[in-house]
Amino acid sequence: MKKLIPVILMLLGLVGGGAAGVMLRQPAPPAECPPDDAHCVPGEAPEGDENTHAEAGAEAPVAEGEGATGEEGDVAANEYVALQRQIIVPIVNEDKVVSLMVLSLSLEVVAGATPLVYDRQPKLRDEFLEVLFRHANTGGFEGVFTSGEKMSDLRNALNGAAKKVMGDNVVQVLVTEILRQAV
Repeated sequence: MKKLIPVILMLLGLVGGGAAGVMLRQPAPPAECPPDDAHCVPGEAPEGDENTHAEAGAEAPVAEGEGATGEEGDVAANEYVALQRQIIVPIVNEDKVVSLMVLSLSLEVVAGATPLVYDRQPKLRDEFLEVLFRHANTGGFEGVFTSGEKMSDLRNALNGAAKKVMGDNVVQVLVTEILRQAV
């Protein structure tokens, strides 16, 4: 009986994991247009599908949102690209790490710039870390670090770093999660 319980628990975990995987899987990418369909736009979701996801390779999904107007006055959809991993910044006081800042960042980019974000992600992370370390060393994460002025300074610095790497392809950097964890 002692040997049977671990086997039963493994099977339950396997079945539960498989069921969770099926329930959480991403929708299939839109099919190509048939040659005789004049109303079909390649890469566009079928009508009625409001929750469209585009993928760059096998990367994280990108949601589309409302965006800037183009040169001809038409509204182009900006894309939102989440950086794949959180950024962790140590807060040092008297040569000792006293807490960690954990941030999740996303970029709002012009339509079609998503692959460029994934190509330049290592450089983006490097620039963001430089900004975040400077912000931490000047006391930006001390006290009420979510105050309007501190967050505005942080966003402006992150936007400048993103534009340095991505140019006009980036609209703005979004701080989607921020947490101070005591060590």
